[in-house]
Amino acid sequence: MNLIAPIDSFCLLAESREHPMHVAGLQLFTPPQGAGPEFVRDIYDALVAGGDVAPAFRKRPAKALGGFSNALWAFDDEIDLGYHVRRSALPAPGRVRELLELTSRLHGTLLDRHRPLWETHLIEGLADGRFAVYTKMHHAVVDGVSALRMLQGALSADPHDTEIRAPWAPPPRKNRPPRGRRRMLADAIATAAGFAPATLTLTRAALLEQQLTLPFRAPRTMLNVPIGGARRCAAQSWSLDRIKDVKNAAGMTVNDVVLAMCAGALRAYLTDHDALPDKPLTALVPVNLRTERDADGGNVVSGVLCNLATDLDDPAGRLRTIHESMRDNKRVLSELPRAQAMALGIGLLAPAAFGGIPGLGAATPPPFNICISNVPGMQKPLYCNGARLDGNYPLSIAVDGQALNITLATSADSLDFGLVGCPRAVPHLQRVLGHLETSLKDLERAVGL
Repeated sequence: MNLIAPIDSFCLLAESREHPMHVAGLQLFTPPQGAGPEFVRDIYDALVAGGDVAPAFRKRPAKALGGFSNALWAFDDEIDLGYHVRRSALPAPGRVRELLELTSRLHGTLLDRHRPLWETHLIEGLADGRFAVYTKMHHAVVDGVSALRMLQGALSADPHDTEIRAPWAPPPRKNRPPRGRRRMLADAIATAAGFAPATLTLTRAALLEQQLTLPFRAPRTMLNVPIGGARRCAAQSWSLDRIKDVKNAAGMTVNDVVLAMCAGALRAYLTDHDALPDKPLTALVPVNLRTERDADGGNVVSGVLCNLATDLDDPAGRLRTIHESMRDNKRVLSELPRAQAMALGIGLLAPAAFGGIPGLGAATPPPFNICISNVPGMQKPLYCNGARLDGNYPLSIAVDGQALNITLATSADSLDFGLVGCPRAVPHLQRVLGHLETSLKDLERAVGL
């Protein structure tokens, strides 16, 4: 057994029936020319045929004193791949709408803590001949970056490569000695020891410094309410060149443009519901802290707060404000040692994750209004048994007080957006996609494109 790192234990503690704490990816593939009707079945058969399974796909919370422990990982030696890997078909007419309805149902169900915390679903029946793969893993096991790396590792840059690889297969070690159990235990103890003083001291100091430029007390909105257990997912891709053109014309970063695009969409969506606050919305923007030493999953992430400037009608003004907010707050983060930067992430997330405690959410203002995460993805076209990856949509977590999450990833020449929301708190979630397109057009006009 291994100790569970503090931030991973936090993800287990925060989970309830209404608040699943897994992250997921929805991948869309176009089969190669000449693929027969058994193409997806052949991939499924190859995946469940088995082989070695990486440690991240074998671990589950250990049981202690008759219940699950949030302090220790147990590792299963035998993995029932027939349980974890599943095959489904969409009902007619097999549109993307039916795919997202199925994805929404899958995303709203808890993972079984008696088994390793992951599932993969191969989905057929799209009318255009494509197929999808939906994979979810508990956030205690992976963060967004490590999850995408695992999914990417199963694909090939060669369209003629017919070897079928599983994301859960152990990756080859590249000039990095494997960490023994003693080393892993020592790392976990050191990390835990570093978190306590960091959380109590430097986290508070960093938050106070952020407040010099960005209030931590975000305005309460229709997005910051208690939520139920159902989930609604929406997904769409945008040309990376369009975002880069705005970035180059404005002298900003791709992430600045993405945040401005989301800010414009949120402003329009809230205006539609007569719910736009006078104060600007605040976004939590996760920041990856992973290095080559962090190849075994887990969470190696922090975050900064960003002023989305939704109180401004001018798209160019919103973009400038977002750029300045991200620049200043990332500078604060960069000055912290890694353990303390991770503690800052816990300090930001804790009020949101435990907002379901009776009376707490209603008595305190939201720490932020929405989480917007830009995860590094694939830089070139990738294939599975010759099937081209057309879209790679990350799907994250909604919790009490945070009814909407926006996560996106690079997929070759596109940015793939995945939205997850509570359907009761965020009605007609797909309309946010239309507002994202309008917001990007507004930015293009604002910078003279």
